[in-house]
Amino acid sequence: MEQVGGGGARSALDASPILEVDDLHTHFFTQEGVVRAVDGVSYTVNSGETLGVVGESGCGKSVTALSILRLVANPPGRIVSGEIRLAGTNLLSLSEKEMEAIRGNDISMIFQEPM
Repeated sequence: MEQVGGGGARSALDASPILEVDDLHTHFFTQEGVVRAVDGVSYTVNSGETLGVVGESGCGKSVTALSILRLVANPPGRIVSGEIRLAGTNLLSLSEKEMEAIRGNDISMIFQEPM
């Protein structure tokens, strides 16, 4: 990840990670075989930073975002490995009820076609 703009010194608190994605793998299991939609994505977003994810259609941008929010339809999709931490909390270890409390309050997504 390349940091653009900003400048200036940051305090130790400002530099603490807000979101950490480490070696994330999300696969879809279809009749035709396994689709590795997200295959080893890693990045860290610190306080005050903005992350933009760009790429060609079908490269895994939306599936990565859905994985972070734990909204990948299972089946056929599943996060098969990796870690996702929001302010130090491992989102992959939380129950669905705990994730519901986090979604929309601590982390959210604006969908391309919300209606």
